[in-house]
Amino acid sequence: MSQSPRSVCPVCLRLIPAAHETVGDETFLVKTCPEHGEFRAVVWRGEPSFAAWARPKVPSSPRTPFTEVDRGCPLDCGLCDAHRQHTCTALLEVTWRCDLGCPVCFASSGRQAPPDPSLDELGRLFDRVELASGYCNIQLSGGEPTVREDLADIIRLGKGKGFPFIQLNTNGLRLACEQGYADRLAEAGLDSVFLQFDGTRDGIYENLRGRPLLDAKLAALDALAKAGVGVILVPTLVPGVNTDDLGNILRLAMERSPAVRGVHFQPVSYFGRYPTRPGDEERITLPEIMRGLETQTGGMLKAADFSPPGCEHAFCSFHANYVVTEEGGLTRLSSNGACGCTPRPASEGADAAKAFVKRQWAAPEKRLPMAFDGAQAGVSSDSEPMDALDAFIRRAATHTLAVSAMAFQDCWTLDLERLKGCCIHEVSPDGRLIPFCAYNLTSMDGETLYRGKCHE
Repeated sequence: MSQSPRSVCPVCLRLIPAAHETVGDETFLVKTCPEHGEFRAVVWRGEPSFAAWARPKVPSSPRTPFTEVDRGCPLDCGLCDAHRQHTCTALLEVTWRCDLGCPVCFASSGRQAPPDPSLDELGRLFDRVELASGYCNIQLSGGEPTVREDLADIIRLGKGKGFPFIQLNTNGLRLACEQGYADRLAEAGLDSVFLQFDGTRDGIYENLRGRPLLDAKLAALDALAKAGVGVILVPTLVPGVNTDDLGNILRLAMERSPAVRGVHFQPVSYFGRYPTRPGDEERITLPEIMRGLETQTGGMLKAADFSPPGCEHAFCSFHANYVVTEEGGLTRLSSNGACGCTPRPASEGADAAKAFVKRQWAAPEKRLPMAFDGAQAGVSSDSEPMDALDAFIRRAATHTLAVSAMAFQDCWTLDLERLKGCCIHEVSPDGRLIPFCAYNLTSMDGETLYRGKCHE
């Protein structure tokens, strides 16, 4: 057993002690509620090991905490002054309506949706984010943001407030079917799209989204590439549905480079109403994704390529960056080489993450770096043939592909130490900033802590 973290009871959401227990190559979060008994959920399977993946960080407090410590984490979110990481990305939900009825949806979108916030209300929320955390990255989310007719105005509003990077979280349906729509969003200042992209077979979408959608996803990619908006493919991974498609998703991303800037895998989390606890066979953990990518790409990328995050808690994510070569392969870019034994400032990780997302997740600049001004492909600025390093640097300026994953926590897997290090914060309707996993947390019967309860 490791030093005990704290968690919540999946039935009543009461704060309870917990422990990580490793049996063989599997690590479980184990906890007991005095009223509802023991709960046990797998959180890590195989190599790299749970212990080896840990990374210490020096905490970084929010710039302007809006709440105080009273009842204890996760009941004081706002952020409170005990939170250990400031905001890297703020999620602003601009609607709760949706044009899909996905069986898998953390937001329960479209079900008895309240009215959309007005532009004035959204302007106030942008101001609250700036007060809390400065000009962090913004993700416009929902619901499905493209159901709003004034989405371009919202993008212009955020840019006018001074936020340098605005990303859209979308299923892509309107982008696919409405000619010129992607161009209008780009003209308004949209930098990037987080595109729901669960796989390369229609059967996957029929299972997870209720209908075949692959053609629409590809059409959305075409429209965004034409508009010059960078795209991140975001697959929700569900065992037995699409976990055999990791390699195909990655190869599609490579084929669509440089318009596709990355793939961000999200193993399924069980938010919502679950009368019976999900079995461990219904979960896929981060190391399984790393190894699956290596196996399904024939070793083109390797599990050993991936590193823990510098921003959020180590057990929340992994990442690696590659250059898509002209021959259709991948060359890994070097990591920063930081020693995992030395605690790094959490603020340093957050600042690096914000800068990386802004640089990598947007479309590549049409103008190459200054060192290559006036150069033709394969020719240096002094008309001499480029050597291999020059050619690689030039290629890396446009064809970098980020591969990452993030494991969100539900009521069975919630570790409050991880939650305190969260840097992805939902902007609640009352202006508080709340860690993503706390905002979307539900008990087994669907009772929430924050979602739907944060109105003034």
